[in-house]
Amino acid sequence: MEREKVDLLQPLWRALVVFRVITWAFACFGVWTRWDGIVRPSGALLQLAVMGIWTLISSLGYSRRWGRRNTRLAFADLIVTVGCMYATLWAQPLVDIRGGASVLTSVWAAGPVLALAISRGRDGGLLGAATISLALLSLRGVDNASKILSNVQLLLVAGLVVGYAASTLRQAGARLRSAIAAESATAERLRLSRSIHDGVLQVLAQVQRRGTAIGGDAIELAQLAAEQEVALRTLMSTRPAVAEGGRVDLCGLLLPLATTRVDVVVPATKVLMPARTAAELVAAVKEALSNVSKHAGQDARCWIAVEDLGDDVVVSIRDDGVGTTPARLEQARVDGHLGVSQSIRGRIADLGGTVAVRTAPGEGTEWELKVTA
Repeated sequence: MEREKVDLLQPLWRALVVFRVITWAFACFGVWTRWDGIVRPSGALLQLAVMGIWTLISSLGYSRRWGRRNTRLAFADLIVTVGCMYATLWAQPLVDIRGGASVLTSVWAAGPVLALAISRGRDGGLLGAATISLALLSLRGVDNASKILSNVQLLLVAGLVVGYAASTLRQAGARLRSAIAAESATAERLRLSRSIHDGVLQVLAQVQRRGTAIGGDAIELAQLAAEQEVALRTLMSTRPAVAEGGRVDLCGLLLPLATTRVDVVVPATKVLMPARTAAELVAAVKEALSNVSKHAGQDARCWIAVEDLGDDVVVSIRDDGVGTTPARLEQARVDGHLGVSQSIRGRIADLGGTVAVRTAPGEGTEWELKVTA
């Protein structure tokens, strides 16, 4: 239902239905004005009846979702329309048509061109225009190609213009649906944030204060409450990493890594990059945090900072732990500990990025991961 509400192509389908009905009426008027020149009037009436029935069927289809959700009806429309063009032979001999008699379908034959343009874009419009043009050329004959050139040009222009408009509207509709979904998610997040802030966070803060004041075994309870408070606040402030054209917001993926010992600092605006690049970069950051937990010391804190340089993105992971030396890092690689060489350096190298590490005993460790956005 939501998809139907934001279907920007509906006005084009409605216009096609109106076009079909009006052009069928024009075809009837054309037969009436040329009645005396038609060799077999009964054939003309039969042709108009077939066109009228198909106009009703196709109009009902284009007015319903089942007729618009794929191109089956549009292709069927193309086949029937070509058949109706050749049905002019019921009313007029081929020699008369090539001698200048009108093809009785007239502009009604442009219907499937517009239908394919709306459903398949530019390529569909061109396919429909080419098919109708070839059918018209086969009826008129190669000798009369110059006389139907204007009709062919109009069909091609209609297919191109309507196809381009339909593609643009389809893309706009997809962006609109994404915007509605994001707005709904943001509204729900704000509602939950208010509820959490008014209830859960206040309780956790109270438990933390009382546990610290009581001391003893209650200190562990206070620490757990503090960790959960940070986790909830992080969840409330996290930005959705919504994909936009195959790109995701790196900040939205890194913010959930914040804990009582890990601070995450990101720009106010989104830092968009390919989804695979972002996933590999986050995996490298998690490996760096794992090293902090294992080697930096029990009380070490860590800071993650994201810097958007335009073409490049730099992620820094710094801790205030015990630190180490570059020689020890190299020795760990030689000894088969692949966390640094593969999970960090290897991932970033596969992305075409660079890794810099600065560390010294007693001065903590800082990783700098630089990749192309």
